[in-house]
Amino acid sequence: MKLSEISIHRPVFATVMSLVVTLVGLVGYSRLSVREYPNIDPPVVTVTTDYPGASAPIVETQVTKVLEDSLSGIEGIDYLTSISRQEESQITIRFKLERDPDDAAADVRDRTARVRGHLPDEIDEPVIQKIEADAQPILYIAFSSDRHSALEITDYAERYVKDQLQTLSGVAAVTMFGEREYSMRIWLDPERLAAYNLTPQDVENALRRQNVDVPAGRIESVQREFTVLSETDLKTPQQFDDLVLKDVKGYLVRLSDVGHAELGPLDERRIVRFNGQPAIALGVVKQATANPLDVSNEVAAAMPGILAS
Repeated sequence: MKLSEISIHRPVFATVMSLVVTLVGLVGYSRLSVREYPNIDPPVVTVTTDYPGASAPIVETQVTKVLEDSLSGIEGIDYLTSISRQEESQITIRFKLERDPDDAAADVRDRTARVRGHLPDEIDEPVIQKIEADAQPILYIAFSSDRHSALEITDYAERYVKDQLQTLSGVAAVTMFGEREYSMRIWLDPERLAAYNLTPQDVENALRRQNVDVPAGRIESVQREFTVLSETDLKTPQQFDDLVLKDVKGYLVRLSDVGHAELGPLDERRIVRFNGQPAIALGVVKQATANPLDVSNEVAAAMPGILAS
């Protein structure tokens, strides 16, 4: 007996079967994940190293090449790529699918630590992450204000907003664009430097010697103990201006004689605009196995609490 004949002779049964098929379809549609690729966790490890002031060729020869030679011997590597930019080295290691991501990251940390002594002393410590180096954010959040400066907005976004977004489910990292970090900027007059027979390196050496935190220990008595705090670091522009650079026959050459210090942004080479106005942007990078729609919904749900603060 055919299905059509059963449906004609038993209309109630046919109606129930149609409702069951419809119900199964609705349940399956509500639980269907939306993604471009299958739900896999590719073992990808990234090594990012910052080398302030270095050009791309120097980064390549002194940082990237040294790390590549050490990392290329790790077991289970599928392929390795690297990018040497000005002041930054990025090495992306993609392992075979059967390799455990945690074990792969541990091997990368071990090989990186082995060659740390062969890297320049001026570099920042290499950052090892289980995320692709050039992973693009799936959404951006812009912050702008007509009452607060870019420095204040960056400080607020860094301390309050970024940490809240990074704890959301499916979020791998939150990157900042156009940020303005607080720093003490030293402006030097080349003619005054030459007049006192000084170079920018002399100023840097003086900063390294005198702008330091020195542990002072503690004072102990029979019944009490006091911790000694020595404020030896420089904090205000005036303190930096009074920095002694050189002693010329009894005359102390200070920073104010060859330039001046001011509180300002660390870097102004990048700018972000929102509706034509300067802004600070946060980019949310999802994890490799996360659903972009779920991550977007998580961020949207968290925004009212962030805006309320």
